[in-house]
Amino acid sequence: MRTVEWDYERNLVKMIDQRKLPSLFEYAEFDDYQGVATGIREMYVRGAPAIGAAGAFGMALAAQQSRATARETLLRDLEQAAAVLRATRPTAVNLFWAIERVLRAATDEEIEHVDDIRQNILQEAQALADEDVEINLRMARNGAALVKEGDTILHHCNTGSLATVDWGTALGVIRMANEQGKNIHVLLDETRPQLQGARLSAWECEQYKIPYTLIADNAAGHYMRTGQIDIVFVGSDRTAANGDVANKIGTYKLGVVAKENGIPFFPVVPTSTVDLSLATGDEIPIEERPAEEITGLTFFGRPVAPVGAKVGNPAFDVTPYKYVTGIVTEHSVVYPPYSINLRRVVEEEQAKVRR
Repeated sequence: MRTVEWDYERNLVKMIDQRKLPSLFEYAEFDDYQGVATGIREMYVRGAPAIGAAGAFGMALAAQQSRATARETLLRDLEQAAAVLRATRPTAVNLFWAIERVLRAATDEEIEHVDDIRQNILQEAQALADEDVEINLRMARNGAALVKEGDTILHHCNTGSLATVDWGTALGVIRMANEQGKNIHVLLDETRPQLQGARLSAWECEQYKIPYTLIADNAAGHYMRTGQIDIVFVGSDRTAANGDVANKIGTYKLGVVAKENGIPFFPVVPTSTVDLSLATGDEIPIEERPAEEITGLTFFGRPVAPVGAKVGNPAFDVTPYKYVTGIVTEHSVVYPPYSINLRRVVEEEQAKVRR
């Protein structure tokens, strides 16, 4: 099951429309980069790796839309598309990383003809998507080694196949541990206000036959204090050089309470999600989502909030590195000091890509 993919017969991008899950499984189709931008902004697709792949395929669509007959004109059109795509989700660093990677493919001086440049861009976007699946499998194996027989795992938001091209990050680790026969059980935070845990992670656990219990977000502390959780796995949309982790809102309090209760807390983070240009998480831009995501919720068919209520709706928070036991990457599990060890791992993986 690929969350986002290129349809080679019709030259368009297909995404699972995650807004309609779990009641309806349906693909949305986009034949221009503006549509892809809308799909990212309105959360047809979400999760940093999946957003990155969507952005890359959006750039491939932009190259096809362009009527340029010279590289310079094509590059101008691509930069215009890149600006639109970058503006959709400011926290997810994979989006910016993927766009820059596709732009580099467009400037390969060994490729001269504009149609060949277009093809090279599509090949790069496809390579990025294929690599994501392999990276997720490597992370899953590394993370599953941390899981003991019979562990109960706490998971926040959705980090499975739906958040990536396929397989997943934190939920990919859980899926791997389950397939290894470790008799695990998962507690899924419902993850307000978008309810990605209830709508998406629970649906994925059903597909992969992972035993789970859905809990209210505010119940997680109770389960930790009473000894009913053995380990916590979460994702990341951007991780700073010092190991500070930006993830779905609500992750920070999980990290704090896990540390207070002596429970290991592991973000699962592909190296493409690590932003070495940012010294700390304080520099990570935090996306503010529309108020309607909260005021639109109903209780017994009635709005939960008074008309005109003032709303704060940050999509992410930052968990400081001191609460992070280790960071699972496709390279290895990275432990403190993150400012040294995380940089080394990221640079080693970047060197492999360049080769």
